[in-house]
Amino acid sequence: MQTFMIPGTIFMSLLAGALFGVIKGGILVVFTATAGASSCYFLSKLIGRPLVCWLWPERLRYFQSEIAKRKDKLLNYMLFLRITPTLPNTFINMASPIVDIPFHIFFAATLIGLIPASYITVKSG
Repeated sequence: MQTFMIPGTIFMSLLAGALFGVIKGGILVVFTATAGASSCYFLSKLIGRPLVCWLWPERLRYFQSEIAKRKDKLLNYMLFLRITPTLPNTFINMASPIVDIPFHIFFAATLIGLIPASYITVKSG
């Protein structure tokens, strides 16, 4: 569901909590959400990046240069985006490869940053 941006993942998290409990359900939700986000990352890199490069090349270069200036604090920035509910995760999944966020930083931030929200959702289930 996360890969193709289908809404309803929160209901799957609630169900995982009801069926497997907090610990097993939380681990399941975090790892499947990270796998889905990673798949969306690569799908966006494959399809979205060439499209954005073709439609808005100068804006893309601007955002890429801004990301390049902040390479040393990129993990902190990505963790902040993942933990706070300011931006939808779908947007982060799609925009990260387009603006040159390295996959290892994306993966680590996603894995760690989804834990608090996943815990709350699984605990509610």
